[in-house]
Amino acid sequence: MTYTQAAVERAMKVHEVLMQALNGRQPWIHVAEVLGVSARTVRRLRARYEKHGFTGLYDHRHHTPSPRAVPLAEVQRLLHLYRDRYGPRDGHPGFNVRHFYHIARRAHGVTVSYSFVKKALQSAGLVPKHRARGRHRRRRPPRPCFGELLHLDGSRHVWLALVPGLLLTLIAVVDDATKRLLYAQLVADGEGEGTAVVMAALREVLETYGIPGALYTDRAGWAVHTPTSGGAPDRTKLTQVARALARLGVEHILGFSPQARGRSERANGTLQGRVVNELRVAEIRTVAAANRYLRERFLPDYNATFTVPPTDPASAFVPIGTADLEQILCHEEERVVARDNTVSLDGLHLQIDKQRGRRSCVGLRVLTRRHLDGRLSIWWGPRCLGVYDATGRPLRKAEKASRRGYQHGAPPRERGATRLVGPRLPAHRRLRTEKPPNARGAPRSPGGRRPTERSATARQVAWR
Repeated sequence: MTYTQAAVERAMKVHEVLMQALNGRQPWIHVAEVLGVSARTVRRLRARYEKHGFTGLYDHRHHTPSPRAVPLAEVQRLLHLYRDRYGPRDGHPGFNVRHFYHIARRAHGVTVSYSFVKKALQSAGLVPKHRARGRHRRRRPPRPCFGELLHLDGSRHVWLALVPGLLLTLIAVVDDATKRLLYAQLVADGEGEGTAVVMAALREVLETYGIPGALYTDRAGWAVHTPTSGGAPDRTKLTQVARALARLGVEHILGFSPQARGRSERANGTLQGRVVNELRVAEIRTVAAANRYLRERFLPDYNATFTVPPTDPASAFVPIGTADLEQILCHEEERVVARDNTVSLDGLHLQIDKQRGRRSCVGLRVLTRRHLDGRLSIWWGPRCLGVYDATGRPLRKAEKASRRGYQHGAPPRERGATRLVGPRLPAHRRLRTEKPPNARGAPRSPGGRRPTERSATARQVAWR
């Protein structure tokens, strides 16, 4: 008689435990705990062992074939049928299990159940095993107010049907209460769903509607810091977007599964089914034209079709007020001023000019900010120490030049050109401003006190 490998291993374990109990090494109650059976079953195993020996410990259910077992020839016919005719071939994925089961019952007279067919094909390696279904989930009701919760997500897809192979990312912002699409723009695949792209989307939403109550996103790199792949996120180390949301007072909610982001995922599916076809019919082949079409044509039509009224008519958006979005929605890093009064940022050396009230800025801990328009700035508390362009060139000279009447980089005025002011007066008719006798800029009165605000700080004397 032959037994399965599992039956042999089970008999060997039972034999080892019974021998320890018979030799007095452990009590019989421990035998039941080790084998996971009742005390009555242990007594029956002992009796069978004393009567039949080691053979009596086998589980005979693993030896006697089931009367309902499918014949081996039928199983082999089923496997050959799928492998030779309905399986994957020439790059085609082949029939799925449910489709193959219907065809096999209708055309080939297969009488076994669907579960048996699926298990047989999976055991033979002809179809892959899928993950088990997740736990039972309950539907979350929408938020009652418009602007109480926004969904921000990016969808990477071939959005331009007339340019096959060009992958673009659509950044979409959807309101949870009304299903209204607040923002939708395409970005190149090189930019992707990055920090600058997300901040640009947030800035347009903030300037148009105001500050929302909460923002729901996935666990992308721009949203949260994850030390190890697949592990729990570290909410103590804020990303640039998380820092900006915290300064604005917006709650940042993370989604840990596609089911939790159901509303944004369904919105992306709807957009993929509509935007691609509309851009194809409109014969649009560039990203700029596609974004213009989304902003001018698609968003109004989409919102008119899918927007639903909120439960509470009050809006949860808060006005921006005095918040400076340019200083909040930026890339911010901390630096220490070097001995030559420079700050290094991405290979650029930003030179800090001499500041009023300080001999030097060496050793100061400052904040460097890269703004969405490419400009750079250095801040020490509320004081701005310098503004630079994308190449690290100071912009203060350009501001002085613009105050003098021309833009920075314009050619100098030619000789003999017409002045913008009146003719030059003779020397005896010119006015000269008398320099103050003290260093602070206001002459002292004979009594030693400074003049009041009504008196002039500098006297003008006509030299005759």
